[in-house]
Amino acid sequence: MPETLAALFLAHVLADYVFQPGWMVEEKSRPETLFLHFLAVALTAMVTTGQVASPAIYALALTHIAIDTIKVRFFSDTILPHLTDQALHLATLVVTALLVPDLFQTGAYASLTWLPKAMLITAGAIYATRAGGFAVGKLMAQFGPNPIGESLDKGGYWIGLLERGLIFLLLIGQMPGGIGFLVAAKSVLRFEAAQEGKKAEWVIIGTLASFGWAIAVTLAVLFIAAQLPPLGISALSD
Repeated sequence: MPETLAALFLAHVLADYVFQPGWMVEEKSRPETLFLHFLAVALTAMVTTGQVASPAIYALALTHIAIDTIKVRFFSDTILPHLTDQALHLATLVVTALLVPDLFQTGAYASLTWLPKAMLITAGAIYATRAGGFAVGKLMAQFGPNPIGESLDKGGYWIGLLERGLIFLLLIGQMPGGIGFLVAAKSVLRFEAAQEGKKAEWVIIGTLASFGWAIAVTLAVLFIAAQLPPLGISALSD
């Protein structure tokens, strides 16, 4: 079951955050765009599980599109609907893995016992960084425009991406103490902005949300990884 869940999680992350460009997100209410996204969900699940004809994959893809359709048509593009959307998608992955626990083991990669953990770590890295960027961005959008002037194009985006990536690597590599140094480093770099009330609140909320997302995702990944066969790399195999 954890092998199947890891494979489906990677498929979900790839379909939603790698193979779904901005124009698809903006035009998701159009039937043809939803169909393209359906193909992305189904094809990525086929590739990660090594299954082509399993009804579970098509059912998962249809459910995914149904959730997206409801969100686009009846809810706003804000933080709560976004988190609910992701929670429902993840729940469908768990349900599918429970109903068809041997989906991965009966697929083309059954002999590659190390692959599910590699898939899980890859998916976790993308979910902690890229998915976290969307979630934090939608959270901060409700507080109005960014009060901190940025000298670089998308500077805040890249800072958030890198900090979440570092947190993921530190926790996966069993070096949680390094997160404290990361907090200290960001505090020093943002010291000037933190001297003003509104800017200080913006920095604190954004930082806590970004760190919290990365830590929560990584802990979930570590929990599932503990139930999978070893990867073969000492720091990641315990």
